[in-house]
Amino acid sequence: MSFTSQEIRRQFIKFFEERGHKFVPSSQVVPNDDPTLLFTNAGMNQFKPIFLGNEKRDYFRAVNSQKCIRVSGKHNDLEEVGHDTYHHTFFEMLGNWSFGDYYKKEAIEWAWELLTGIWGLPKHRFYATVFRDDTEAAELWKKVTDIDPSHIQRFGEKDNFWEMGDTGPCGPCSEIHIDLTEHGNGGKLVNTGSPEVIELWNLVFIQFNRNADRSLIELPSKHVDTGAGFERITRVLQNKKSNYDIDIFTDIINGIERSTKKSYENEHFKASFRVIADHIRMLTFSITDGAIPGNDGRGYVLRRILRRAALYGRKLSMHEPFIYNLVSDVVKSMGDAFPEIRTRQSFVEKVIKTEEENFNNTLDRGIEVFEDVARKLEKAGIKQISGEDVFKLYDTYGFPVDLTRVIAYERGFTVDENKFAEEMTIQKQRSRDEGKKIFINKDVKWQTVSQEKKSVFLGYETLECDAQLLKINRDGKHLQLVFDQTPFYAESGGQVGDKGLVKFKDMVIEIWDAQRVGDDIVHFADDTSGMDLEKLRTGHLIVYAQHREPTIKNHSATHILHAALRQILGDHVHQAGSVVEPNRLRFDFTHFEKISDEQLNKIERLVQQKIFENIPLRHHRNIPISDAKKMGALSFFGDKYGDTVNVVQFGDFSKEFCGGTHVGSTGFIGFFRITSESSIASGVRRIEAITGDLAERTLEAEHQINEELKTLLNCKTEEILEKVEVLTNKKKELEKELIQLNLKLVTSKLDEILFNAQKVNGIRVVSSKIELPDGVELKEVADTLRQKLVSGVGLLASIRNENVMFVCVVTDDLMKQFNAGVIVKEIAKVAGGSGGGRPHLATAGAKDPSRVNDALKSLFTMIQ
Repeated sequence: MSFTSQEIRRQFIKFFEERGHKFVPSSQVVPNDDPTLLFTNAGMNQFKPIFLGNEKRDYFRAVNSQKCIRVSGKHNDLEEVGHDTYHHTFFEMLGNWSFGDYYKKEAIEWAWELLTGIWGLPKHRFYATVFRDDTEAAELWKKVTDIDPSHIQRFGEKDNFWEMGDTGPCGPCSEIHIDLTEHGNGGKLVNTGSPEVIELWNLVFIQFNRNADRSLIELPSKHVDTGAGFERITRVLQNKKSNYDIDIFTDIINGIERSTKKSYENEHFKASFRVIADHIRMLTFSITDGAIPGNDGRGYVLRRILRRAALYGRKLSMHEPFIYNLVSDVVKSMGDAFPEIRTRQSFVEKVIKTEEENFNNTLDRGIEVFEDVARKLEKAGIKQISGEDVFKLYDTYGFPVDLTRVIAYERGFTVDENKFAEEMTIQKQRSRDEGKKIFINKDVKWQTVSQEKKSVFLGYETLECDAQLLKINRDGKHLQLVFDQTPFYAESGGQVGDKGLVKFKDMVIEIWDAQRVGDDIVHFADDTSGMDLEKLRTGHLIVYAQHREPTIKNHSATHILHAALRQILGDHVHQAGSVVEPNRLRFDFTHFEKISDEQLNKIERLVQQKIFENIPLRHHRNIPISDAKKMGALSFFGDKYGDTVNVVQFGDFSKEFCGGTHVGSTGFIGFFRITSESSIASGVRRIEAITGDLAERTLEAEHQINEELKTLLNCKTEEILEKVEVLTNKKKELEKELIQLNLKLVTSKLDEILFNAQKVNGIRVVSSKIELPDGVELKEVADTLRQKLVSGVGLLASIRNENVMFVCVVTDDLMKQFNAGVIVKEIAKVAGGSGGGRPHLATAGAKDPSRVNDALKSLFTMIQ
């Protein structure tokens, strides 16, 4: 029996839905609530707050197919992707979860039933691994399944114990491996990394908490977290030899054949096809979910992945952009399961095409770097390229290591593999260290003051209220307080947290931030010495109006700005990020072209028009997400939404998912003024703006400047630009005239310097300091000196702002004896500098003006 990939995904989800699991859609591959994760790398990521005890959901069982990206670490090595049959950067993880509900028995029993019952896979081909001390799991495998008992294997912590971090929730796991060897006798290959015996499903039993001293304590609630590789399971069910041969890759492989006019059946090209097919999926999903290629963080990872794909495209004789054309094939293959990639197809294509075009220049530079390294090694008689150079090509220029190896081999070089491995290890360790930072906050030791309950936010209706203190934490410097209700808005959606006061009976505490942690709204304050926290029970909470009011003006203005951008620039505009503070707003959005001054003026005028229309706010709170979408409300890629959402609406002009605080009507915003517009990444632009009183004061200041200019220039407002342009052009003309006069002055000084030239071994030598007027460069003077010298060696030094510049010239008849580059390099050393250049003219810089005279004198010694 054969199944399509669509059927396999549906059957998995249906199987667990029939057993009481709630289907939870895949979260984005770009996590918006976990700053230490570059990408969603496991199905459990979106459920992490539940495992940490920070959040509760209205379900105890869940199932989904999660979009995942892994580019390094224990489970993936980028250099393996495409060169074996089962590693990927992007993949789907089928998973089922239990949050304090069922445990090992059901997890094992259901996994076995689905694999061997529903899908009919041969039982004798399976091996189950368990943690060495987990006798319970081993016995359950024997009791609730009919697996061959000899196929149950025990392993240590490395293979069969899962940990979220150095501390925190953890537990043993049981992995299900399938034997793909010809005779089904591959038991010894389990957990060896063999492509013939591969892991299909991992069942993690979260039952302990790891303490800082490495001790384990039992958790009060036990959880199940499972993950089954969708591509691997599909490969087995479709009886294919490679993950890349399953139906989900068919359209993409066909697309590569169409673009390259090469055949996937040609063994010489298969690795290149697999690399490109894998990477275009990763790029399509990550860009759809909000990542953009860049020089830092996840942007850097995307850029490296795209460049790796482009380099393998060159192996298929593709020297022009073509990868962007494959996005449509990914959409054709996966758009039904993940409709968001269809919605964003055009944008993704533009991002990738732009990056491909830019990379052609970078690639040429990378080849130049390799050739430069190769030439130096050949000259020195060295036959091995250092690991540092290989890593630089890989890290900076996106060269896959195997491509460097091939080019090196063709030139007769070997590669220092050990040193390269060290550099890679250092890079991966940095990534792992970053990944551990998320677990710092979970060990906060809260002191419970009264019975815990969920924090209720009252800040939509009021800026102050009485509240009961639920719990408090004190770390020596700061206090964190949680109340049963609060008017303080916790930072979210770009809007900063509120500031204000809490008045207790005998003391007042100033709150400088509010953050949401799970279901809690946490208020942050300084811990003043001598503060008696035992008396804190109930308090009166007051939000600073002078902080909230300008903030909500800026927040509402971002909504109006977003709608204006879409109306004037096009519907391709989507929010890519925002910051909303009392004194400014910053709005990042997708757009590929520089915005013209005319467009910017139109945008600003449209926003101001909507403010003057005084459109009332309609705040739809806690409505079903399906109703919000029917309204046409905009949601944002990367944001995580529940079954109910809030929608902020200003007439028919703006409707957005938003839980922030806003003005009652647009008129309260007052004035809107764009202060800057810029590009922050390929396909992403940024507008910064101000509103309210600050914008009004800015407009008043501009008006005052305008009035003063009219007086100074003796003209009308509409004549100011013309008058300034005339004056600017006149200034430029005068500056040119001044430079010419200064050059004449310097030339006359050169005549004096040449008059004092000395003969050294029959060679005319000039060495002198020279003062240069503004606008005259030392190199220009050197050209004149060389012409006037006729035959000889000249050295000039100039000091500007404590910086020393040297220039050395050698006339044509003496270039076989002297090299200006060599001379100036040695002379600059005397004054603590360095430099070089061509044999006839070279420059150098130095930092010690006190040694200039000594440096100038040293020329005579060098000529001797």
